[in-house]
Amino acid sequence: MALVTVIGASGRQGMAQVRQALKAGYKVRALSRQPDPFAGFDIDGIDTVEVRPIDLYDTDSYRPALEGSDYVFYTHPLQARADRAVLVGQIGAVAANLGVKRTVWNTSSWIPDKPGDAHTYAGNTAGINALWRSGAPGTVFGSVLFMDNLLTNWARPFIVNEDRYVYPHNPELEANWISLDDVAKFMLASLERPDMEGAWVNIGGPERLIGKQVADILSDNFGRKIKYDPCTPKEFGDYLVGAAGDSMPEAEREAFSAGIAAFYDYNNTAPTRPFAVDMDHVYERFPELEGELEPMRDWVGRQDWTDSNHRPAFG
Repeated sequence: MALVTVIGASGRQGMAQVRQALKAGYKVRALSRQPDPFAGFDIDGIDTVEVRPIDLYDTDSYRPALEGSDYVFYTHPLQARADRAVLVGQIGAVAANLGVKRTVWNTSSWIPDKPGDAHTYAGNTAGINALWRSGAPGTVFGSVLFMDNLLTNWARPFIVNEDRYVYPHNPELEANWISLDDVAKFMLASLERPDMEGAWVNIGGPERLIGKQVADILSDNFGRKIKYDPCTPKEFGDYLVGAAGDSMPEAEREAFSAGIAAFYDYNNTAPTRPFAVDMDHVYERFPELEGELEPMRDWVGRQDWTDSNHRPAFG
């Protein structure tokens, strides 16, 4: 039985990767700075998961964390203290030295097909180059926008307590929202695919939705009117900083908020439409997943929207 090692397993994205890898029948190793990364979460088979520590800013911790892995899943932390190209290149180099069969990087954002795009998008291009140069057999997925964001403490309270869906998308911005479990399914589907070695692809969910359509889905689920109430990118940056609370150092808050604001100003106007995915192309690459990806209505309906399912701002 092959071993999938998940870096950042205690975060929302890593936890979905652990969950889906177990469901697919893999052995799973969880890497985290937390000794008990799954405390408070009920995941089938979690008692079989090996937990090892890793510190992304200490490369000496990589080898003991990754040794024996057949596959490595990496997701770049949103509040990382190092450039994504640096970290993914370092991970790739150690994985290559250890003979890991495939390193799969989930960028958590769109990958441009030409240079010149700003923000994390340019960083994704640099990171892909760093992974290829590391010598690691690699696959990269640009997952564009997560349904699971709606459960965070910067989105859920507006929906549940104020009947407002608050997001910084302009009203006509189309987005292929994807669940984190479906992102993990793409990562797993690539592992035995020789054609996916040295390849990258942008992925999204099966529907392209605007803000009002998301609000209508939420309204139907809750049985009451949920209004799409778009905030400005600047307001959104401030919401995220506030939701982070003490986890974000005071000295970093202003720059982080400004960065988020600039990111969404760009997304709202960019002709490249970073949240809109060509799903026909995706299904050509992964025909086995056509009809298997979760529509937002189904995802919303199976969530626990109570405080007991609290999700932090980041992670």
